[in-house]
Amino acid sequence: MKLATWNVNSLKVRLPHALDWLEANQPDVLCLQETKQEDSKFPLSELQQAGYQAVFSGQRTYNGVAIISKAVLEDVMCGIPDFPDEQRRVIAATLNGVRVVCIYAPNGQSVGSEKYQYKLSWYLALRKWLKNELVCYPRLALLGDFNIAPEDRDVHDPKAWEGNVLVSEPERAEFRELEQLGLRDSFRLFEQPEKSYSWWDYRMMAFRRNMGLRIDHILLSEVLIPVCTDCTIDRAPRKLERPSDHTPVVANIVI
Repeated sequence: MKLATWNVNSLKVRLPHALDWLEANQPDVLCLQETKQEDSKFPLSELQQAGYQAVFSGQRTYNGVAIISKAVLEDVMCGIPDFPDEQRRVIAATLNGVRVVCIYAPNGQSVGSEKYQYKLSWYLALRKWLKNELVCYPRLALLGDFNIAPEDRDVHDPKAWEGNVLVSEPERAEFRELEQLGLRDSFRLFEQPEKSYSWWDYRMMAFRRNMGLRIDHILLSEVLIPVCTDCTIDRAPRKLERPSDHTPVVANIVI
């Protein structure tokens, strides 16, 4: 099963890129973040014509998540239970016995801000819920834009980013807490090229200069770790005209 995640930063703008990528790569599952579309505007017919079905949870202008799949999606759930939140950041579904959870974590704005505290609270709620999900669904994959670079090697210039969101110690601690649940970063299961990133700012020619961060991840449960054969970052879509500032991350598992 080929699993992929991609923050498209507006599905309306990036739909042609997404359709082309689906055709070229044929993933079994593609999790999208920042679709930035109300559910009534979601391009379901275009995806169905491409051979995919989808479940989605969106809102106008901001946030929005979706799971696109070749297989039937069952037990669909939106949001984090017992965490009231108007922001559409989480959607989960089961296909072929694998629980797929797609997340768009809060950015946090700046360390110490209200949005930063919301981010930490959101991660705490996510972790509590996932602990129960892993009991119900031992084969679980958590995909999405985590808005956390777990280690300094995931940051092009750790000193320049020191003290900022995405790299602060409390955020990284939340990532480690997810790993303590038994989830593993599939990208780090394998030897990877140095300076591997999934996001680059639109400014300062950041992509051309590879001034990026690795903040998009695929975490796998203990049952899925032994059957993961590879995990890669596909930089090609970031080279397109009017690209998202993120690019897809892809992992393959044998089930």
